[in-house]
Amino acid sequence: MKLIGPFKQIVTLANLPLRGKLSDEQLEIITDAGILIDKDKIQKVGNFEELKSENENILIEMIEGEEIVLPAFVDSHTHICFGGNRANDFAMRNAGKTYLEIAESGGGIWSSVQHTRSASEKELLTTLLERIHSLVSLGITTIEVKSGYGLDVENELKMLRIIKKAQTQTYATLVPTCLSAHLKPRDFEGNNEEYLNYIITEILPKVKEENLAHRVDIFIEKSAFQPEESKVFLLKTKELGFDITVHADQFTPGSSRIAVEVGARSADHLEATIDEDIEFLAQSDTVATALPGASLGLGEKFTPARKLLDAGAILAIASDWNPGSAPMGNLITQASILATYEKLTTAEVLAGITFRSAFALGLEDRGRLENGLKADFVTFKTDNFQNVLYNQGSLKAESIYINGNKI
Repeated sequence: MKLIGPFKQIVTLANLPLRGKLSDEQLEIITDAGILIDKDKIQKVGNFEELKSENENILIEMIEGEEIVLPAFVDSHTHICFGGNRANDFAMRNAGKTYLEIAESGGGIWSSVQHTRSASEKELLTTLLERIHSLVSLGITTIEVKSGYGLDVENELKMLRIIKKAQTQTYATLVPTCLSAHLKPRDFEGNNEEYLNYIITEILPKVKEENLAHRVDIFIEKSAFQPEESKVFLLKTKELGFDITVHADQFTPGSSRIAVEVGARSADHLEATIDEDIEFLAQSDTVATALPGASLGLGEKFTPARKLLDAGAILAIASDWNPGSAPMGNLITQASILATYEKLTTAEVLAGITFRSAFALGLEDRGRLENGLKADFVTFKTDNFQNVLYNQGSLKAESIYINGNKI
């Protein structure tokens, strides 16, 4: 075993409920604290000197100066495996061009599909690892990564194999998700229903055979897939043994209800979610995932996070890092801004980027600092944990620990 400390503050997030609103008074904050680690798990969090005296002949990793500790962050929704660049989309959108005009001029998701298909495996792996490193440097040690820029058997498998290979070259946990149902590709000869059946019969069996992903996602929207055909698709993927998640209510309401009806792990986006569907989400175990990066990238309204929490929903916050609508990739900045506009407490934001996001991924072994959980945590050189969100991402992580080891 080893003891790491002393830290000015450790915010454990222990004993907080999975759902609903939180006050900052509910936070457990241990001062002059240490973390006792056995192998890759947390043994105990408490006063540093007391832990030291209780455990003789253990390795001690001393911390110099004032630092605070938070559970490592979880980004439960990203699209960081892609080729190319869509800066021109952003410029055109800000100049007043519509989504259709941008797509007709060669932009949009199809642009990313073309660039990703033409990129070499080496290029995709290199850029994916660079983005993973960027997220880890922020204190994010668990990262969901979607396919969805291949949209045929060859290229969807290429993306998922690259994500699997990246896992062998990073200490972070990568959670791959098959998003072949991002939109129907322009070169597919058939309708939406036929393309979704193609995913079921041609792509997912190979994904399962090679153990490339255990999760499937679909984009339900007027410009992508319609509610009823999406529901049929999701139920079929569940029959194949996949966990499911949904891009829901980004521009039009209604699809979050489908996510709940089919038992999805999460419904992500929700910028257009209406009050009656907020209540529907709140009565389920489907996580409501806010993606403030997309709101900032598109100039759209934010997910109604305050209403969701007040209704009793499980709220997670993720970056949606992608080349089109959410190119920033800084989860801490995005979550801090969401908090300002939606009036979220610090406790609600921290829960949303730790154990509640982990729950959306089916990972309940992380996101809090307590006995028996994975020893993933992040430190900041400051005397007050509130400074992390107060500085809106400009206060950089000092150290990142994965499985109890400083990386």
